[in-house]
Amino acid sequence: MTHNVAILGASGYTGAELVRLIATHPSLQIVGLSGNAKAGMTMAEVFPHLRHLDLPTLTRIDEMSFDGVDLVFCALPHATSQAVIAGLPTHLKIVDLSADFRLRDPADYEKWYGKPHAAPELQKQAVYGLTEFYRDQIRGARLVAGTGCNAATGQYALRPLIAAGVIDLDQIIIDLLAAVSGAGRSLKENLLHAELSEGAQAYAVGGTHRHLGEFDQEFSAIAGRPVQIQFTPHLIPANRGILATTYVQGDAQVIYETLVAAYAAEPFIEVLPMGQHPSIKHIRGSNFCHIGVAVDRVPGRAIVIAALDNLTKGSSGQALQNANLMLGLPETEGLMLAPVFP
Repeated sequence: MTHNVAILGASGYTGAELVRLIATHPSLQIVGLSGNAKAGMTMAEVFPHLRHLDLPTLTRIDEMSFDGVDLVFCALPHATSQAVIAGLPTHLKIVDLSADFRLRDPADYEKWYGKPHAAPELQKQAVYGLTEFYRDQIRGARLVAGTGCNAATGQYALRPLIAAGVIDLDQIIIDLLAAVSGAGRSLKENLLHAELSEGAQAYAVGGTHRHLGEFDQEFSAIAGRPVQIQFTPHLIPANRGILATTYVQGDAQVIYETLVAAYAAEPFIEVLPMGQHPSIKHIRGSNFCHIGVAVDRVPGRAIVIAALDNLTKGSSGQALQNANLMLGLPETEGLMLAPVFP
């Protein structure tokens, strides 16, 4: 059986990534693409690397028909998805890739995003889209909220350790390297080649990054008490990828065995042999996340490193993984692409 899907915001990076993945999916057919600023253009004009595909022309959302559509991917900017999704036909299943429905508490949303939530009733219905940990809820959901790519990377490294009680919850530090595509396709001065190349820079230093809202929400729920990690992201001159280096206090061997056991049956999470370290080069363009554990020189300290592609496992691949569950399809369908190397 083929399911018809539409992508709202197909002219952005995550929209294009969804098209790339769905193009080889045996059970999904793209029947609608929106891109308000690019309405009337073909995807070949906007993304020449997709010119070999037979795709609908980009249109405005208000001109799109949802008759016969089973599921919508909403790849719109933050704060835009709320109103759009609230106005969609109720028969649609929806996977939202923005930040609009990630935080369950409307007060938390206002704290981290600076404005009241425009669709609080929908916010209550949304299921958090970290697939490996919300699989059962996602299967029956109408609206799934994709995670932040930084938040997903850190959670893959830490969730099993917090749940098992094998690390000190008050001594968690994440240093994270993020590629530039995570900032979206809009023109920004700090993302110009001359500004970004040949360097690296910390940003949102001191606890201001919005993905901390997700870390606080998820880690505190697992622990049953407040958990506030220390987190510093760094922008690097790479197109794709996230590398999160996490410093924790606990026995490194126990930490390693806990992660191996937690992810033994997961098709997209690979825990590397003890002492081996992930690289964003080895997950590029794929839906895989690689995790490595190293022993620190000081007894009782360990280092956990996680790598994933922000556009795939951190966003569009995760969205497709969730859509497969929502539509009753095999979870891995259309997603077992090997990473691109070099």
